[in-house]
Amino acid sequence: MNWGAFLIDLLQIVGGLVVGLIIGFLVAKHFTKKQLKENPPINEQMIKAMMSGMGRTPSQKQVNQMMKQMQKYM
Repeated sequence: MNWGAFLIDLLQIVGGLVVGLIIGFLVAKHFTKKQLKENPPINEQMIKAMMSGMGRTPSQKQVNQMMKQMQKYM
């Protein structure tokens, strides 16, 4: 058994896996950011419904404040 060739093959496999993981992570991150930008997880109607469910009638100013808070963390 040729140990030199075996080590080179093993390094190529491990290197390919590492490069594949890095590329896969970056692609998934890009698509996730794109999806969140196109389809935000919460919108004004959801905030109004949530506040109405708590027994409050929100003003537009309160809704805008909540939206700014949400966007600050995205």
